[in-house]
Amino acid sequence: MLDGQAPMEAQYAEEGPGPGIFRSELGDPLRRPEAQQQPISPSRRWCSRRRGCAVLGALGLLAGASVGSWLLVLYLWPAASQPVLWTSQDEEMTLNCSEASGGEEALLPSIPKAVSFRINKEDFLLQVQVRARPDWLLVCHEGWSSALGVRICRSLGHLRLTHHKGVNLSDLKLNSSQEFAQLPPRLGGLLEEVWQPRDNCTSGQIVSLKCSECGARPLASRIVGGQAVAPGRWPWHASVALGSRHTCGGSVLAPHWVVTAAHCMHSFRLSRLSSWRVRAGLVSHSMVRTHQGAVVERIIPHPLYSAQNHDYDVALLRLRTPLDFSDTVSAVCLPAEEQDFPRGSQCWVSGWGHTDPSHAHSSDTLQDMVVPLLSTQLCNSSCVYSGALTPRMLCAGYLDRRADACQGDSGGPLVCQDGGTWRLVGVVSWGHGCAEPNHPGVYAKVAELLDWIQDTAWDSLR
Repeated sequence: MLDGQAPMEAQYAEEGPGPGIFRSELGDPLRRPEAQQQPISPSRRWCSRRRGCAVLGALGLLAGASVGSWLLVLYLWPAASQPVLWTSQDEEMTLNCSEASGGEEALLPSIPKAVSFRINKEDFLLQVQVRARPDWLLVCHEGWSSALGVRICRSLGHLRLTHHKGVNLSDLKLNSSQEFAQLPPRLGGLLEEVWQPRDNCTSGQIVSLKCSECGARPLASRIVGGQAVAPGRWPWHASVALGSRHTCGGSVLAPHWVVTAAHCMHSFRLSRLSSWRVRAGLVSHSMVRTHQGAVVERIIPHPLYSAQNHDYDVALLRLRTPLDFSDTVSAVCLPAEEQDFPRGSQCWVSGWGHTDPSHAHSSDTLQDMVVPLLSTQLCNSSCVYSGALTPRMLCAGYLDRRADACQGDSGGPLVCQDGGTWRLVGVVSWGHGCAEPNHPGVYAKVAELLDWIQDTAWDSLR
């Protein structure tokens, strides 16, 4: 807990993790059953009164030892085969998890979407691809609407539509083989059967579309096992502070919007709203002045957030004044619609949390590290988290002690690169310890929370 925390907040210490606490225990260590002592048989006393008792006793002891050994194997083997938290049998546990990883189901080939969109970065011309045709078609302006533009921007992982217009074909130099797609009047939509291929556009115009900028690093150049980063490397990474004290990380989605972990805000839900600050564009806390940072105007935790198992662990922060975007402050993109990064994808996590598993040192400088995405099947196996992950969670990191997020990193971003675009795939949520064997980091899965994030932010933007 933070120094100087108000006594009123202490009563909530058992309801959820503390400020910026990334790791929370989701179960007691397993205990092995004790061996039971067998009672002395009356036949043993009867036998001691007769000659030959020594022979019978020896045979009885031999039989008893055999039965006892069998019982010990029968009752203790299941417990021995289960992981025991906080043990020193790291090599054996890692081996078991490696075996579980090797037994996972093979990745199924992805089915192409019925309709896909992309925007040319040079001239912002909208293109559509329907599954029945492999080529990309320019979109005729007939049947177009701003509502359709909003839906397309959202499907591409942008928070909002910024500009759209019709562009004259006569002003463009297009390939003679270029084809087009037209929307019938009053039938705009994203369904495959709606788009009608054309050799030309009757209006002589095609759609130009701009969405909110995100996912770029203009200046791209210790989490446990991590490295210090330069300004602008992760321009969307924000510090969520209570007063002047950093408590959690966050990710900038738009000038007025930051996403963080719900458990960060749950721990201090009785604090004054005006005490919360968001600071972006900084990599060192020693450079922060107490009055700097944008004041938080609204805190919106996911309505289904559970403090018991950290399901739906996301919250949106609405800022009173917008952040000034620059080379060191910008937004991260959300995942595109139906986008799912496969296991093994090399992604990045960053934060100001503890830089060693003993929690003895916190970082003054933003740290980052690369972590691979792990499958939910592996992370829910008995040698990792034993079914604790819900569909709103994902797993990333290592099964050995190599590197991990830690206390103080909560709410921070897990980002993966999609071509030249960085997307927010996860929000640092929970785990067991820091860099513990067989306990990689668990993150809120943004793809499963996409509709709520976009709907909540869009209501305000609109």
